[in-house]
Amino acid sequence: MPLKLSLKPGEKFVLNGAVVQNGDRRGVLVLQNKASVLREKDIMQPEDVNTPARRIYFPVMMMYLDENEASKFYDEFALRLSEFMGVIQNPEILNECVNCSRHVMNRQHYKALMSARKIVDYEEQRLGNVATGVQDSSDAG
Repeated sequence: MPLKLSLKPGEKFVLNGAVVQNGDRRGVLVLQNKASVLREKDIMQPEDVNTPARRIYFPVMMMYLDENEASKFYDEFALRLSEFMGVIQNPEILNECVNCSRHVMNRQHYKALMSARKIVDYEEQRLGNVATGVQDSSDAG
């Protein structure tokens, strides 16, 4: 089934590792086969990896963008997910962590990325949308 992307003027996205930018008008891109596509809003830069949840998201994003090299990012993902799960008590977010891990194990990296996005969103809500250093474990839960 084709994937249809509606793009804003100037919107950037990654397509199989290449950064692509839409022109000066709205555009539509239809992908007819499987490809790794990530919109600009979902791309995290290394310098933005500054919270526990973002340390989970980033290696998952890298696994999705470069599935052939996913094993390079797995250990970091597993470590950061384990650390995060060790301090979180919210059952819904713990379940999302399990889902993320399950998707990674099944090489369903896009689904894992969507679970990781929910974990980041939860953390940002808890931190008041401030992307700062390590969260105090007494606030977790």
